[in-house]
Amino acid sequence: MLLLAVDTATPTVTVALHDGTSVLAAESQVDARRHGELLLPAVDRVLDRAGLKLDAVTEVVVGVGPGPYTGLRVGLVTALTFGSALGVPVRGLCTLDGLAYASGLEEPFVVATDARRKEVYWARYADARTRLTEPAVDRPADITERVAALPAVGAGALLYPDTFPDARGPEHQSAAALASLAAEKLDAGGEFLPTRPLYLRRPDAQVPKNYKVVTPK
Repeated sequence: MLLLAVDTATPTVTVALHDGTSVLAAESQVDARRHGELLLPAVDRVLDRAGLKLDAVTEVVVGVGPGPYTGLRVGLVTALTFGSALGVPVRGLCTLDGLAYASGLEEPFVVATDARRKEVYWARYADARTRLTEPAVDRPADITERVAALPAVGAGALLYPDTFPDARGPEHQSAAALASLAAEKLDAGGEFLPTRPLYLRRPDAQVPKNYKVVTPK
């Protein structure tokens, strides 16, 4: 197995290679505005550090969000393109699950990432490998009673200490953690998500209400 993992659902552009036993190479860069510029060069550097070529990849794993529209699509489109070109499976994982796995926690906790608009993407976990709720997007004040007693990881938790008083790391997504989780799932015959973007809310750009369709005569 040579598994390539990518995730651009958060401000972090992150890439990793995993051979089924351990992470061979990984790279992460935090830049919310340059996902499209940073991802492919990061893939090249990770392959180079591992001394491998792209055609050695046998599995592609991609974080499907939740995340903002533009950044999230960069990783998904790239992963699907690699899968098509190489003729290998492309498997989806929830981005929050990667953060949960990286935490290593063995107690109930919350993962929260920054959803902008003063909201967070979040979910509850029984432990680092077991998500209890579907990912959601909410204002922190609206979920305080449900999460305040729990440890919380992720950038969203660190942004809102009143809602997440026990906020801790990791702050950013890691493709190394996503790859390790995927390798465990593949070994155990676990399920993956469809490779469709998990937005959770409508995009900012919408057709104006008074928009008129012009048809040729």
